[in-house]
Amino acid sequence: MRKQILLLGLLVSLLLNSCKNDQNRLKIKELKVEAPFEMPNIKIPDFSNCKRFLITDFGAILGNQSSTTNAITKAIDEANKIGGGIVVIPKGEWLTGKIHFKSNVNLHLDKDAILLFSDNPIDYLPAVQTTWEGMECFNYSPLIYAFECKNIAITGEGQVKAKMDVWEKWFSRPKAHMDGLADLYHMAAKNVPVEKRQMAKNDINMRPQFIQFNRCENILLKGISIENSPFWTIHPFMSKNIVIRDVKVHAFGHNNDGVDPEMSQNMLIEDCVFDQGDDAISVKSGRNQDAWRLNMPTKNIVMRNCTIKNGHQLLAVGSELSGGIENIFVDNCNVTGSTVKHLVFVKTNERRGGFVNNIFMSNIQAGKISSGVLGIQTDVMYQWRNLVPTYERKLTSIENIFIENIKLKEAQFVSRIKGQKELPVKNVLLKKIFIDTIHEEEILNENVIGFSWDQISRK
Repeated sequence: MRKQILLLGLLVSLLLNSCKNDQNRLKIKELKVEAPFEMPNIKIPDFSNCKRFLITDFGAILGNQSSTTNAITKAIDEANKIGGGIVVIPKGEWLTGKIHFKSNVNLHLDKDAILLFSDNPIDYLPAVQTTWEGMECFNYSPLIYAFECKNIAITGEGQVKAKMDVWEKWFSRPKAHMDGLADLYHMAAKNVPVEKRQMAKNDINMRPQFIQFNRCENILLKGISIENSPFWTIHPFMSKNIVIRDVKVHAFGHNNDGVDPEMSQNMLIEDCVFDQGDDAISVKSGRNQDAWRLNMPTKNIVMRNCTIKNGHQLLAVGSELSGGIENIFVDNCNVTGSTVKHLVFVKTNERRGGFVNNIFMSNIQAGKISSGVLGIQTDVMYQWRNLVPTYERKLTSIENIFIENIKLKEAQFVSRIKGQKELPVKNVLLKKIFIDTIHEEEILNENVIGFSWDQISRK
C-alpha cells in the first residue's frame, strides 16, 4: 500500500510539473491576413506565459553602459536557455551598446523605459554579417541585431533611441566612403565570398541599421517607439513571418526609411505611425549579382491602418529589387504631412533585373503630395551612375499595379510613368482618384501598355 501511495504521489507531481511547464511555454500563433492575393497565415511568437528576466537582476545600472549591455546579454542568454523568456527593461533611461538576439526571446520595454544606444562605432564591433543597400558584407553591427533566430519579439510601451552625434558626421559621403562603396560593388559583382567583404575599417563609414532581422523567422514588433537611426530603421532581411504593429518611428537622418523589407516574405505592418526623413516603407529585394545569387523574392506584404506624418514616399519599391517583388498591398492609410512625394513610387535601372508584380493600394487620404499618386522611373542610379560600371545589363519587368479610392487635396499629376521601349510597363489601373487641385498634366506616361483610369481626377 505504501509503494502505491508513493507511486501515486510521483505521478501527481509529474502531472503538476508538466502543467506548470506547459503554462510557461512559448507558443506560436497564426494570424490570418486579408489581401487581394493568396496570403499565407503569418506565424508569430506568443510570450504571454513565459518567464520574465529583469535586467537589474543581472547587474544593469542606470547610466552605466557596460553594466547594462552585459546585463541584457546575460538575460537574453537565460531566456534562450529555457526555451522562451521575456527580457524586461524597466522604467528609466538605460545607456547600452549593441543588442544581439537569440531565438525564443522577447525584449520588452516597460512604460517610460528608454534604451539609449551608444554612437561609438567601436561598440558595434566585431563586424557582423549584414548588408549595405542590397549588398551583403561584414560591417558594424546593427544596434539591435538578430541572425538566424526564430521566435523573437520587441514589445512594450517604451522607446529605443539612437544617440546621433557621431553617426550624423557620417552622413556626408567623402572620397573614402565612395571608394568603399565602389569596392563593395565590385566584390559583389564578382561574387567575392561575403566574409571577405570587410567594410568596418578605415574611413569607409558605412552606418549600421537600427534594427535588423537577418535570416530570421516568426518576428513580432509591437507597441514600441523608435527615435533616430544611423541608417535604415527596421530592416527584415531574408526573413519570414513578421508582424510590426502599433510601432511609432521618428527618424529624420540620412536614409532613414521606416521599414525596409528585403528578400522577406509574409509580413504585416499595421496601426503604425511613420515620421521619416525618407520613405515610410521601402520594399527591396537586393542589388544585382548578390540578389541573383540569393534568389529570394520579397512577397506577401500587407500594410494597413497606418499614419504617415512625413516621408519621401508612402510606398517605395526599389531601387534594390533584383530578387523580384510581388504581392504588396497598402490599404486604409492617412498621409498628414506635406513632404510625401508619391503614394507609390517604383524605381529601378538597367543593372537591376528582377521584377515588380501585383502592387495594390486602396483607401488612402492625403493633403498635399509634392509629385503624384503614381511614379515609375526606370533609370534611377543616383551616385552609382558614374561611380561604377554596368557589369551585366538586365531590365526590370513591371506589371499589374492597381490603385483605387484615393483622395488628395493637391498634387502635381496623377501618374508619371517612364518605362523603357525594350520592356514597357504593363497593366496599370487607377480607379476613383479624387484630387482637388492638379498643377500639371494629369497623365505623363511613356512606354506603358494597358494603362487605364476612370478620369475622375478632381472632386
